[in-house]
Amino acid sequence: MDNNVSWYIEKKIERTIKNLNNRNMEGYYVNDEQELIELLKELISENSLVGVGDSMTLFQTGVIDFLRKENLNFLDKYKCGITSEEKREIYIKNFSADTFLCSTNALTEEGELYNIDGNGSRVAPMLYGPKQVILVTGINKIVRDIEEAEKRVRNYAAPIDAKRLGKKTPCVELGYCVDCKNTNRICNDFVIVRGQFVKGRIKVIIVGEQLGY
Repeated sequence: MDNNVSWYIEKKIERTIKNLNNRNMEGYYVNDEQELIELLKELISENSLVGVGDSMTLFQTGVIDFLRKENLNFLDKYKCGITSEEKREIYIKNFSADTFLCSTNALTEEGELYNIDGNGSRVAPMLYGPKQVILVTGINKIVRDIEEAEKRVRNYAAPIDAKRLGKKTPCVELGYCVDCKNTNRICNDFVIVRGQFVKGRIKVIIVGEQLGY
């Protein structure tokens, strides 16, 4: 990467982490997947109860495989043969988890988290329940402000994810959001997190790569 581009990205990350910390959330930066896994080993206690939300980033970075191999009580919503009822039970147990991991749809330089969810099973534990929430995100998800975050998610991340899930929605046909009323829409819950009462409960790990949608 060009040194000047690297400098620009570094400054953006510095601002973002500083503002996360100012909002009672903890910001971290790691260069790659290997450093990410080493940090997770420090943050997640052995034998603890760990849940996850839907996230392509967790698969791309090897976090799901890491959770399966470690000495953890992992609530694996992705295990083969899981039924819809078993998955729902996991969603409920996530509220009592010691650690809940997922990604964020967008992260503003002001330290705000912006997320859109279909049934709330990912955003709800972010807001309340788990003792620790760890969000893993690529540098591609850092945006200037909430307005840019909404544009990114509605017109980029959501249509791509809807296509991945095989949804029959207008955004899959058009490639952008029209705020449809389709029963298959995945944009039902819009959540902005601007801070935390419990200092450090939410930890955001920025990986120096392009990850997820």
